[in-house]
Formats: sequence, structure tokens, C-alpha cells
Amino acid sequence: MGKKGLIDYKIFIPALLIVIAISIPFAMYEAKSLELLNSIFDSIVTSFTWGYLWYGIILVVAGLYLSFSKYGKVVLGDPKEKPRFSLFEYSSILIAMGLGSTIMRTGMLQWTSVANDPPAGVEAGSPEAILWGNAYSMFLWGFQVFAIFVLIAPAMGYILHVRKRPLMRVSEACRSLFGDKFSDGIGGKIFDILFLISILSGAAVTLGLGAPIVTYNLAHLMNIEITFTLTLIVTIVWVFLFSLSAYAGIEKGIKRLSTLNMYLAGALGLFIIFAGPGIFILNYFSDSVSFLISNYINLSLNTDSVHEGGMSHVQSNTVFFFAYSATWAMLHGVFAAKISRGRTVKEMILTYFLAPTLISWIATGILGGLGVYQYLNKDMNILKLVQNEERMAAIPEILSTLPLGWLAITLFMIVALIFLTTTLDSTTYTVAAYTSTRDMSKFEPPKTLRIIIAAIITVVALVLMRIGGLPPLEVVSGLMGLPIIVIQFILIWAAIKMMNEDEAFKYNIRK
Repeated sequence: MGKKGLIDYKIFIPALLIVIAISIPFAMYEAKSLELLNSIFDSIVTSFTWGYLWYGIILVVAGLYLSFSKYGKVVLGDPKEKPRFSLFEYSSILIAMGLGSTIMRTGMLQWTSVANDPPAGVEAGSPEAILWGNAYSMFLWGFQVFAIFVLIAPAMGYILHVRKRPLMRVSEACRSLFGDKFSDGIGGKIFDILFLISILSGAAVTLGLGAPIVTYNLAHLMNIEITFTLTLIVTIVWVFLFSLSAYAGIEKGIKRLSTLNMYLAGALGLFIIFAGPGIFILNYFSDSVSFLISNYINLSLNTDSVHEGGMSHVQSNTVFFFAYSATWAMLHGVFAAKISRGRTVKEMILTYFLAPTLISWIATGILGGLGVYQYLNKDMNILKLVQNEERMAAIPEILSTLPLGWLAITLFMIVALIFLTTTLDSTTYTVAAYTSTRDMSKFEPPKTLRIIIAAIITVVALVLMRIGGLPPLEVVSGLMGLPIIVIQFILIWAAIKMMNEDEAFKYNIRK
């Protein structure tokens, strides 16, 4: 088969052209575009705040039902076959994919947004507001978000590893519900194109927004100004790393980087505890977990409907975060399905529920605790720095207060860079697997295709960074969550229907 036959241009080209067609006019008229898009997004958020909150709860319930019902024991693959990865490797890959470098930014700084704009009745900057801040940071990376990420994986994993369908696509998973005519026709193509649009736009945004996590720390460490040239150099190094990892594949690339980063992140965390205010961090972590558990239902469902002055940051940001997470649900679900051969449905869902949640809470406790300590005891006006829109600049300022601050900043950059790399190489791998015409139940996606997709995402991101088109594309990416939510529920239904048709809970289980 020639290389041209390795990619399905009927879904890839339309998706790419739509992303470009959306980006160019928005970049040319950035201010007006942002105003229009934000008004649309805000009106949706205002009208469906309750819906997004219940959406997260419903998916958690659905995940628990699939895990602990008869469907949970269904093996994704041959019941006699061992899982593709050990539990540590499997968890590390899901953590790297699920959290990425975003946890390093939110873990250290998310509490400041809540402290500046706390829930109704709480004074800004007060001890209670600070406790709300770290507890909310933990809540953001909790069960609802990871339920959003993983709940299409049972359907995708089942068609790939049990039914051995050659194409790892949403249209294929819907075949049992809507029939061959839909899956092979225009309906299936629309579903597949929607998937690719959400992933390509989301990947470009991630590349554009992820680079400052490294550039701000590098500029502080080297005492140089932040320029587009510096951003370009960081991005090129990063792209080289994730292209290399994507080319190497899951075993030699993504798995090794993910497991290595768990050790490096652990080393960074221990360094901060032992070199910094370790006792305060551990106490504050305990307080944050206690506060989170006490207020979990409030955080999950409260809309501030009877309070004057509108929603606080907690309510508005939760809805935005869930909406934005929905755009990534397809990517996370498809990738989780691909790496879950040999795992049961229960193992896949509960690992995604628990492993990233645990790590995110630990990271938030350590990074957030360090920031809070500096704010309370070292007269570092972090809240003012963040209010002045210098969020990224606050990170190296906080880290530099530690003994051997340069080492902490260096470690932070390395961990962030590897997290960014694993997120985007997982993305390129998944897009390549999704668009490939190879039999994905037997083969890996073509290496050449992975590099091509990495290059396309990079070019789109760099052009948009240069001409100012990333903020509008970020809002568009958030809007893409609406059709994705519908597809999520369709695929949960499809998974149950397929397992019932095959009576997989009787025949495809470990004896």
C-alpha cells in the first residue's frame, strides 16, 4: 500500500480546512471575534450552568455503573491475554495524558483566582477564601473531569479489542446503534470530522498556551526578556521531543517519558517539601482535603442562583472547565481505549478516576501550599500579581524563594516540558490512529503520518500565536464541547448495546 493510502483524506482534509477557515478570519479581527465568541459562549454558560454541572455528575454515576455492574468484568481483548502495560506504566500514561502540564499551572496558581473572587459571603483574601482556593483546585482535577475524559473509552475499546474492527472511529462505534448506512455514509463522516476538528483546534491551543509555562521560567532563570523568538525556540525544542516520542510509538516513546516524568515530578515534590516549608505544606494539604470533602456537593452543584452580583469564579470557571474538558473527551477516550488492551472495563474506568485524581491532589497540595506560604509569611503579593494578569510570572517568583531556587525552576521546567510532550505526542498518535486506513486492531499508526500531523499542529499553532488567533480558537474549542457531549452519551449507549448483543459479560471475562 502506498503512503497516500495510509490516511483517510475524506475526514482529515475537511477537518483541517475547517480549522484553518475558522482561524484566519478570527485572527484578522481578533478583538471583534473574541467579543462575539465570548458573548455566545457566555450566553450558553449562563443558560446551561445547571446542565454542565449535572453532566459531570451523571458521567461519574455512569462510570460507576459500568464499573460495578456486570459490564465491569468485560475484558477489552482476549481474556487470556495479559494487559499491555503494568499498572504503574498504565497509570503513568493516563496521568500524563489526563493532567499534562496544566496541573502545574493550576496547582500553583488556581487558588489565587478563588481567593480574589471567592464564593458568596466569603471575604476576598481571607483565610477561608484561601482554603476555598486550594480545595477548588483539587476539585477541578477530580472525578467529574476524568469521567468526562474516559466514558467514551468503553465503546472505542470494545470495537477495537473485542470486535476487532479495523477503524478506530466514532462512526464505527455507532454502527450497532444506527446501522451500516449511517456509519459508512454522511452521518458517520460528520461524527469523525467533528472529532478531528475538536482535537486539531484543541492541540493547537494547548501548544500555544503551554509554551509560556516554560518560557516564563526560562526567561527568569536566564534573566532575559520574553520574546516571540524565545517562544519559537522553546516550541521547536518541544515539537522535536514530541515528534521523536510519537515516532518511537507508545512503548518506546510515550510509556518511557510518562514513567520517567512520574519519578521527576516526585523528586520535584520532595525537593519542595524538604527544602521549603514542608510542615506548612503537609498541614495545608490536610486542611485542603478536609475542606474539599466537606464542600464537595456544594462545589459540584451550586450555581449561586439566589445571590446578588452573579456567579463567583468558582461557579463560572467550573462550567467553563467542564465545557472545555468535553472538547478533549474524544481524544482522551480514544487514546485510553488504544492502550487498554487486556484491561477490564472496570480497571480502565477506575484507574482513570483514581490515578490522575490522586496525583492532581498531591500536586495541588504541594505547589499550592508553597504559593500560599509565600503569600502568608513572606509578604509576596501573589494575589496582586495575578490580578495584574501576570500569572505565569508568578510561578518563577514563587519557586525562586526556595533554597537552590534555580534548581527548583529547572526541575519545574523539565517536568512541564515532558508533560507537554506526552500530551501532544499522545495527541498526534491518536489523530494518526484515527485517520489511518490501517487495521488499528492489529497495527500501530504509520510513523510518517505521526510526524506529518505533529508538523501540521505546530505550524497552525505558531501562525496563530504570531498573528493573535489563539484566544478566539480557544473559545471555539470550548464551543465544540456541545456536540461532543451528545456524542459521549451516544457512545455510552453503544457500549452497553454491543456488550449486551455479544453477551460479553458471560463470554469475554477472565475465568
